[in-house]
Amino acid sequence: MYYPEEIVEEVRQRNDIVDVISGYVRLTKKGNNHFGLCPFHNEKTPSFSVSGPKQMYHCFGCGASGNVFTFLMNYENYSFVEAVKSLAQRAGVTLPEVEYTEQMRQKENRRARLLEINKEAAKYYYYQLRAPQGKSGYDYFAKRQLSDETMKNFGLGFSNKTSNDLCLYLKQKGYSEELIRDAGLAIFNERYGFSDKFWNRVMFPIQDINHRVIGFGGRVMGDGEPKYLNSPETEIFDKSRNLYGLNFARTSRESSFILCEGYMDVIALHQAGFKQAVASLGTAFTSGQANLLRRYVDQVFLCYDSDGAGTKAALRAIGILKEAGIIGRVIDLKPYKDPDEFIKNLGADEFQQRLIKAQNSFLYEIGQLEKAYDLTDPAGKTRFHNEIAKKLCGFEEEVERENYIEAIAEKYHIGYEALRKLVFSYASKTGMVAPAVRPKSGQQEKKRTAEDKEKLSQRLLLTWLIEEPGLFEKVKKYLSPEDFTDELYQEVAGLLFDDLSQGKVNPAAIISHFTEEEKQQEVGLVFQTSLEEMQTRQEKERAFHDIIVGVKRNSYNHFTKKLGSDVTALARVIEGKKALEELERTHISLEQG
Repeated sequence: MYYPEEIVEEVRQRNDIVDVISGYVRLTKKGNNHFGLCPFHNEKTPSFSVSGPKQMYHCFGCGASGNVFTFLMNYENYSFVEAVKSLAQRAGVTLPEVEYTEQMRQKENRRARLLEINKEAAKYYYYQLRAPQGKSGYDYFAKRQLSDETMKNFGLGFSNKTSNDLCLYLKQKGYSEELIRDAGLAIFNERYGFSDKFWNRVMFPIQDINHRVIGFGGRVMGDGEPKYLNSPETEIFDKSRNLYGLNFARTSRESSFILCEGYMDVIALHQAGFKQAVASLGTAFTSGQANLLRRYVDQVFLCYDSDGAGTKAALRAIGILKEAGIIGRVIDLKPYKDPDEFIKNLGADEFQQRLIKAQNSFLYEIGQLEKAYDLTDPAGKTRFHNEIAKKLCGFEEEVERENYIEAIAEKYHIGYEALRKLVFSYASKTGMVAPAVRPKSGQQEKKRTAEDKEKLSQRLLLTWLIEEPGLFEKVKKYLSPEDFTDELYQEVAGLLFDDLSQGKVNPAAIISHFTEEEKQQEVGLVFQTSLEEMQTRQEKERAFHDIIVGVKRNSYNHFTKKLGSDVTALARVIEGKKALEELERTHISLEQG
């Protein structure tokens, strides 16, 4: 499915990339570009650059790159068409009826069908909860003091005790067994055949940030196992890119979120007025989910169960949040186990007070650590102090480390200088407290093969032409798009050469020519290849000459290898050899005009 390129380009031009990304990432202007923390990987030092002139973004750490469409596709998990629609709506552009290619029709149709079948299943479960056969599920929610409005808002439902009624219903609606299974709604085994994945459970529809049902969680009625069952990951359901309740929390206008363990905790808090509550999806909290949170807030309140398992989970989550650059604070729920129990017994006002008094996550860690030592014993006290020093070494920024040394020294009655010396003594022995190293472009790059080097020269030339389009007149004498041996680069070169021959350069528009996120990312990287800084014009001209010769030599070698299998290759080889010989003895000036 695609829109005419002129419409896509109009949508892109009317959505300034700096304005759009500023709605997701805090950006600071530096020179011609804007910088912020990359939303696609963990980092503490901003390496995410957004270029207004180029209308492109690029992360020098993880390599994420592209235009405004790529950003939405990556950030919101949109398809290209969904990104175009979203930005068209933002800019007030009326889109025409779309055209289809067969491959894209199939891909978009499958995704739409999966969303459609999940929506139909959610409607079915919703109806069953309110029907006579769903009384046990409705009574369960009522006993948990959920109002009808809350049940409706979260789309809560019930899966019947029979093991195949949903499958029968969906088949009657025209859905195939294959699609039902691929959506994670059914299972097949030799003993029972084709049957519902969920039965005799209260159902929690899981929605993406756009309120579309992408999966389900189900709690069993009675003593069955497992107690909680979740949809498997599918083409539309990726647990690492979603959090339960995030579709509501992201519009709560709160500057921080509350992270819980379970679905009922989130629902209870929302009903009590805390719309910023979210939970991981039936699995332990992950770094992917931390990155998702960081897109919206820089502070998270942990609201985990107050038992041993909850404490252990909280300590693990604290480390993950810290790695993501998120400030963590821990809510004390005692004497109650979880937020649901707390709200029922002490109410929303008292929970708000606990929220205000939430403990700094590092001080919480030290408080839990303290329980493992006998502080009345000098040896135990010494070991405790050494463990504190070890943890303080984890702060790379000196100011932050000094602040925590001061706070810990005061709280545990340790001499400030004594604790400070202990920290640096421990750091010198272990090599900790090293300054943070800013990730560099190509940090994860593997050792270049000959093919990698060929691609590099082609990328360098394309980037150079974007940076200095006036050099195209010199390049076109020796090179054509066919000289780019990589299929994608050849297509990019063709588009770029066409633009340059018309006296324009528009890399962001070239990216929009491709509708797959992976290709957009790769094209974005092509235009962001680092050019070495050279001191003199002579050095720069030599580098430029070497790149052109490199591209031409790669082309010559490529067509030489095809001799015997491609009748057109001979003409290319003859032409290539002649051009290569001329190039090698020609001086190319960088003076334009």
